[in-house]
Amino acid sequence: MHDSTGFYSALPAVSTFASVTEEDRYTPLPDDWLIVLSDIKGSTAAIRKGAYKTVNMVGAASIMSILNISRGIDIPYVFGGDGGTLAIPAVLRAEAEKALIQVRALARKSFSLDLRIGMIPVTEIRKAGVSVKVLKYEIGEGLFLGMFSGGGLMEADRLLKQDHITNPYRIPDNRSPESPPDLEGLSCRWEPLQARNGRMVSLLVSAPTHSPKEKARIYEDILTMLRAALGTEPEKYRPTSNDNLRFRWPPRSLWTEAKLTAGKHPVFRRWCRLAFQSFVQVFLEKTGRKAGNYDAPLYRKELLANTDFRRFDDMIRLVLDCTPEQITSIRRSLQSRHDRGDIVFGLHEADSALMTCLVFNLAEGAHLHFVDGSNGGFALAAAELKQQLAARLQGNRGLGPGDPAPAQQAVSIIHDAGLPR
Repeated sequence: MHDSTGFYSALPAVSTFASVTEEDRYTPLPDDWLIVLSDIKGSTAAIRKGAYKTVNMVGAASIMSILNISRGIDIPYVFGGDGGTLAIPAVLRAEAEKALIQVRALARKSFSLDLRIGMIPVTEIRKAGVSVKVLKYEIGEGLFLGMFSGGGLMEADRLLKQDHITNPYRIPDNRSPESPPDLEGLSCRWEPLQARNGRMVSLLVSAPTHSPKEKARIYEDILTMLRAALGTEPEKYRPTSNDNLRFRWPPRSLWTEAKLTAGKHPVFRRWCRLAFQSFVQVFLEKTGRKAGNYDAPLYRKELLANTDFRRFDDMIRLVLDCTPEQITSIRRSLQSRHDRGDIVFGLHEADSALMTCLVFNLAEGAHLHFVDGSNGGFALAAAELKQQLAARLQGNRGLGPGDPAPAQQAVSIIHDAGLPR
């Protein structure tokens, strides 16, 4: 049997985000790979209680738990705010399933959050007439993110959320873990990132009912429009900057980090260790010094480059620091494309953004930082997108005759509070 474990590692990478709209740059996943999905059921209720940072952390934990068991196999993944999507080779299936069960149990016990988890073989997704293609995007030197196209993630989400007891793709709730997950490297110590330009915008744009060629054209047009509205220098609208990267001690979310990363140790013991580490980190940040593998000025420079604020997973997913005038211009342009039947979109505004960190190897600069808008971010942007799509479906607009696969994908988006991750 052909060994496909090195598939993602061997892919050529692109370093410009504009390339995510170029369909011919994407490569189909191997037949023996699986799509791994996780999302928090009822995340809107947690948002109302002010627990969106915890939601973000649990969503990132589902990704980190699998990366920590990947045994050196490179795998693509994307963060969706209240969950994550990964593509894994079949050889990792058993270990990944165990890791997800561990995270689900921890989320339920420590935070009363219900994490829905599942795995869908790529071959099952293709039966619906759609595909899962991946692009390797280099976010920083030697650090890569997966971008997904082909409509397959939406189909995977639809299959996972079929509400019948015998759903073969959902990992059942009756399985209990024997040990806690390995979430080493997951952290959340930075203060909320205050907007420098006015507002932090969480933006989702989807063209769910068009052909691949039409989608590529539409998404390219959207990115061109955004460049015209924001300028061509990402530093001006990137949600992270030296001006808003701030620490306080102890960090607000230290208990959350301690509960998630304690492993088999007592949570308070873990909290004490993290409190000491963060105290040293605050000292180094304020003095600009280096200790061990932590070089404060270099870490900040790498962090700015390694911030995951632009993603593509069958839709455009962005966090942007915008002026009120830019927001008005962007919303007007998107509304025009929506009225023409090209897109559906969701746009959520907040005063700040939240950052969740995955630290793999400080000495090598291998750390990645997920960003989402505060107070709901992508989850509430998704609510607006779903309302638009529901109205379109109700009016029977935008669904091509004789084209059931896009229709299924569209229904998938409005099926549940969580979009396809």
